Amino acid sequence: MDLSLIKKLVKLLSDSDVDEIEIEEEGKKVRVAKHPQRTAVPYEPPVWTPDAHRHTAPPPAVTASASVPAAGQAAAIPPVTPADTRMEIRSPIVGTFYRAPAPDAAPFVQVGTEVQPGTVLCIVEAMKLMNEIESDVAGRIAKVMVENAQPVEYDQVLFLIEKS
Repeated sequence: MDLSLIKKLVKLLSDSDVDEIEIEEEGKKVRVAKHPQRTAVPYEPPVWTPDAHRHTAPPPAVTASASVPAAGQAAAIPPVTPADTRMEIRSPIVGTFYRAPAPDAAPFVQVGTEVQPGTVLCIVEAMKLMNEIESDVAGRIAKVMVENAQPVEYDQVLFLIEKS
């Protein structure tokens, strides 16, 4: 990939309201993103295997503060134990989370809704593409972890499902 093309992409990104550009050319991929007040992290595309993105969490980042919460702080999500019957449904992509198929439509699911494998739970919009996120397990929606129309990150927990 040409260095001048990358410089043009950086200039285009800085002059626009777009936060991120990703281009793949001849097997080489370049991602340019602007996120104020964030540290740069090398981009590693996820290894895609069916259903693996919904069952496992990524390996934790190795930092001094990541392993122990500060005094007085509680962990945001309690650790999952083998006896835990809750299943995490995670976002397979970065995008915008929508609970319903249209702004004036009812949500796909609510807390207490019984779901089966293949039940549509929500939509994550990425680059104007609407991606339906489906349940992997049979159970009941225990908690919706994201507000409607909010941005979500890759592998962010969207729902907790009590397995039946």
